[in-house]
Amino acid sequence: MSDPGRALGAAREQELRRLAALTDDFDAVVAASLDTNADDEHDPEGHTIAFERSQVDALVRQARDRLAELDAAVRRLEAGTYGTCERCGGPIAGERLEARPEVRLCIACARIHPV
Repeated sequence: MSDPGRALGAAREQELRRLAALTDDFDAVVAASLDTNADDEHDPEGHTIAFERSQVDALVRQARDRLAELDAAVRRLEAGTYGTCERCGGPIAGERLEARPEVRLCIACARIHPV
């Protein structure tokens, strides 16, 4: 990986944009539930508002979790441990870090101990 700081920054910015969009979606679903008087629990035409709210909420939590992982990766970079597997202490392949800059485990350890 040529510049891990840049890659982490780019991934973080992308995740922040995703989180902002999801938050807007969540707000729209909540607003829709306030503006309607319909019984959406028995609407045969589609998902219920409660289902959609739950689905968007799960995506918001995933985005926040990834942001936390990216922030932890930045701290590892600052501490000089970025790119080192937290289980075996070996190097994490550059290709893996390019694909997922926040990873903590090398491929071998991830297979044995999935997170």
